[in-house]
Amino acid sequence: MTVEVLYFAAVRDLVGKGEERLTLPEGMRTLSDLVAHIQSVHPELLGRLTGVRFAIDEEFANLDAALHPDAVVAVIPPVAGG
Repeated sequence: MTVEVLYFAAVRDLVGKGEERLTLPEGMRTLSDLVAHIQSVHPELLGRLTGVRFAIDEEFANLDAALHPDAVVAVIPPVAGG
């Protein structure tokens, strides 16, 4: 299955790009599986995704949410502003 991952704010800075298409290994079906895969592809994110929100196809999702082919997954870190 292939998904598109969009990285925002500090996560984008750590990864060095705003988006990428990832082909997931066989058996990966949930957002939690994808998070583990992202951290294996980008070890700089290890331990840094605990406070991050995720969205699948523009809807916030929990880690047990199912993925589908060509899903668009957004990785949205907390933001501060004033």
